[in-house]
Amino acid sequence: MYSSIGIGMKFTYTGIEVKDLDKSIAFYRDVLAMEYLGRHKIESTGGEVAAFKNPGSDHVLEMNWYPNSKYREGSELDHLAFECDDVEREVQRLLKAGATMARPAEVRPKYIVGFVKDPNGIWLELYQERA
Repeated sequence: MYSSIGIGMKFTYTGIEVKDLDKSIAFYRDVLAMEYLGRHKIESTGGEVAAFKNPGSDHVLEMNWYPNSKYREGSELDHLAFECDDVEREVQRLLKAGATMARPAEVRPKYIVGFVKDPNGIWLELYQERA
């Protein structure tokens, strides 16, 4: 049993579709410093899959590339969230590394939150708890 409401499921990974697997691997491995778990072919689709993990987290990010896909700029995925120490610093670092600005950082009652888009147009939320 995985939850207090009795559902026998556990959320273990997020699968996203990407339009360029090589660029995605480089961005998440080299810029976001996520642990690259590997890449392999998907026989049933003719595509490929790569996986990532952050140190200290059990959650896995799975990236799927399909040869005949009609990729739509990440619009069907809301966002992926990353907690950080300094939102502005991380936003600037990601912008210099190829991300694009999605929405300027904002100060909310409990958090400072900023949004950038990765090379696929997928929104990344960067947030830090306010002191």
